[in-house]
Amino acid sequence: MTHTNGMDNTDNTDASKKAAERTPRMQLAKLAPEFYKAAVALDAAAVKGLDPALVELVKLRASQINHCAFCIDMHSKDALAAGEDVERLLLLAAWDESRHFYTEKELAAIELTEAVTVLTDGFVPDEVYERASRHFEDEELAQVIALIAVINVWNRIGVTTRLSPGHYTAGMYK
Repeated sequence: MTHTNGMDNTDNTDASKKAAERTPRMQLAKLAPEFYKAAVALDAAAVKGLDPALVELVKLRASQINHCAFCIDMHSKDALAAGEDVERLLLLAAWDESRHFYTEKELAAIELTEAVTVLTDGFVPDEVYERASRHFEDEELAQVIALIAVINVWNRIGVTTRLSPGHYTAGMYK
């Protein structure tokens, strides 16, 4: 609030209460087109053979951890358009307290996503990796690891370049 001569000069209209959208810093796709094309190709390669519902849960959970609003918006919309349950999406941020909404395989992937995304201890715990390896064949586990790596790349691009949420339409980049 700004006060001048003891008078409150704030505008209390609904429009003024809404924060301004942050301006994107750059368009990486235009400035580094070869990198961008390679990242798109990596993304396409990472999802091959994986259940689309699992893909969106992994992408959404990593995006939540990384605070990438654009990616949260995108993957929520893509998941909903693909028929994902709203309740499962809303509870994903607290998956460990709402485990009964997810299959054991999904839980293993979500837990692995967290371990790979948050490397504060410098490693992925053996028990997390072993749990994932019990639910995925080697080739599928390799794809899940690739998927987690790629969404972390996209999250870092989105956060750094300030991609704005709210402008994505489901399936827009597919």
